[in-house]
Amino acid sequence: MFKTKKPANVKLTILGGLGEIGKNMMVIENGKDMLLVDAGIMFPEEEMLGIDLVLPDFSYVVKNKERLKAIIITHGHEDHTGALPYLLKEVSAPVYGSKLTLGLIEKKMGEHKLKADLREISSRTKLTVGQFKLSFFEVCHSIPDGLGIIIETLFGLMVHTGDFKFDQTPVDGRPTELQKLTGLGQKEVLLLLSDSTNAEIPGYTLPEKTVGANLLKLFEDARQRIIVATFASHLHRIKQIVDATIKTDRKLAISGRSMVNNVRIASELGYLKIPEEVLVDVAKIEKYPPDKIVVLCTGSQGEPLSALARISSNDHKQVKLHPGDTVIISASPIPGNERSVSRIINQIYRCGAVAHYELISGVHASGHPAQEELKLMINLVKPKYFIPIHGEYRHLKHHAELAKQVGIHPENIFICEDGDVIEFNAYGAKKTGEIPAGDVFVDGLGVGDIGDIVLRDRKQLSKDGVFIVVVAIDKQKAEIITGPDVVSRGFVYVKETKELIDEAIERVEETLAKTAQEGVTDITVLRLRIREDLSKFLYKKTRRRPMVMPIIIEA
Repeated sequence: MFKTKKPANVKLTILGGLGEIGKNMMVIENGKDMLLVDAGIMFPEEEMLGIDLVLPDFSYVVKNKERLKAIIITHGHEDHTGALPYLLKEVSAPVYGSKLTLGLIEKKMGEHKLKADLREISSRTKLTVGQFKLSFFEVCHSIPDGLGIIIETLFGLMVHTGDFKFDQTPVDGRPTELQKLTGLGQKEVLLLLSDSTNAEIPGYTLPEKTVGANLLKLFEDARQRIIVATFASHLHRIKQIVDATIKTDRKLAISGRSMVNNVRIASELGYLKIPEEVLVDVAKIEKYPPDKIVVLCTGSQGEPLSALARISSNDHKQVKLHPGDTVIISASPIPGNERSVSRIINQIYRCGAVAHYELISGVHASGHPAQEELKLMINLVKPKYFIPIHGEYRHLKHHAELAKQVGIHPENIFICEDGDVIEFNAYGAKKTGEIPAGDVFVDGLGVGDIGDIVLRDRKQLSKDGVFIVVVAIDKQKAEIITGPDVVSRGFVYVKETKELIDEAIERVEETLAKTAQEGVTDITVLRLRIREDLSKFLYKKTRRRPMVMPIIIEA
C-alpha cells in the first residue's frame, strides 16, 4: 500500500445508477481529491413526455470541480458515457477509458462540437491521479474493451466491477480476468461495488456464442430477406451477424445512423472486420435476390424513429417489408420499452413477415451476470464491505441477499440509492448523509429547464386537454366588456358540446360578477377564482380535469 498523508476518510457518493437502469455516475473522494466513475444517461420513460434524455444531477461535481482529478469510464455504453458532453461543458478533467471506449466518446464529443482530454488505458495500466492509485482488469460484457477498476486507499482496496459477466467462450477471446480477481482476494479488499442487473436470475448467463449458433440456424432457414435489429454498440453480436451473413453467402446492408457510425468506428479501430465485398449500399438492396440480402439495423428497443420502426410501418425509404421476410430482434427490451417492441412485432406479422425475438428464439444473451456469477465475483474478491450497484431497487435487494449467502456480514452491506454518501475510515464504514441527486431532463437544446411541474402539465394536457377562457374586463370595475370566449383542445369538441360550453360561459360570468361585488380587481385573484370554479364545474359535468387557462385582458 502506498504511503501518503492520511486523509480523514474516503467518501463514496452515488449520483446515478442505483434504483434505476441508466445514468450511472459515482464520486470517490480521497482527502481533497475527487475521482468520477462513469457519466451516463438514461432514456426517458413513457410518462416523460417530450423528454429526449435524462442526465444525473452532477451539480455536486460542478460545485467541487477544482478537486476533480479524473473521470474514469468503464466501457462505451450510453448509460456510462452519454452525460459526458453535458458534464464537460461545466468541468475540466482528463477522461480515461479503453481504446474503443474513447473512440466512441470522441465521436460523441464531435457531435457536440467539444474537445476533451482523452487518455487511453488498458488492463495493464497503473495510474496515479492526485491521491488515487488505480489499476484495472478486463471484463467480458456486451461491448468490447470493458474494464473493472481497482482503487487503492489507506483502508484497503475498492473494486468496481463495471458491467461484466463470466463468459468462458467470449466472441473476442477476452474473458473477465479471473486471475487478477483471485489475486485481489488475497489482499485487503475494503469494498466491492458489483453489477446487479441480473441479480434476480438464477444460474449463469447464456454465453454469447450460443446466440451466434441460433442466429446462424435462422439465417440458414430463411428463404427471403433477413432484417436484424440489435444494439448499435453490441459489437460481439454484430460480428456474429456478419459471420452468419458470410456463411450463408449473403450481402450485408446497414441502416440507422448509430449503427453506421459504430460499425465504422469499430472497423477503423480493428474491433470489427467486414470484407468489403460483403457490404452493399442499403439503397441498392432491391437489385439483389431476396435470399441474398441481410439488413442490419437499429430499433431493437422499439424507438419510434429507428430504422426497424420505419421498416415495420413501411415508412423506410430503402427497405420495404415483404411477406416471407425474416425479422430478428436480437436484444432484450429495456424495462419500459416492452410495449414499443411489442407494437413493432405486431406490425411485422401484419406485413406477412416472420419475427424472431428473445422470448421465442434464443436470439439474445445478456451482457450481465446471473446469480451464480455474482456469488463467484464476491467469493473471488472477498471484500469486507459490499455495495450492489447498477440496477433497480429490487435488483440491489436480491444482490444483497446473495452477498449474505456467501458470507458477507449483513451490517457490512449497504443498499444505496442515488444521493447516498458512504464514508470509510480506520474504524469502519457508515452512511453519513445525502446530497441532491435527481433527474436532469434534456428537451431539445434545453438542459435542466424542464422540471416536474412542466412534466405534470404535459401529462395533464395529454390526458384531458386544455380549456381556455378569454375575457376582456374593465380595469377599474372588473366588469366584463367582451367575452367570455372559449377555446377547447383535447377536451371536448366545441361544436358538439354547445350546452356544456354555454354553461361554462355562464359560470365564468357568475364568478366575475361575484368578484366585482366583492370589490376584487386584482388580475391574479380573478384568474385563480375562474380557474377554481371552472375546474370544479367541468369535473362535475364530465369527470375530466382539463388544464383550465383563464386569459383576462384589461381595458
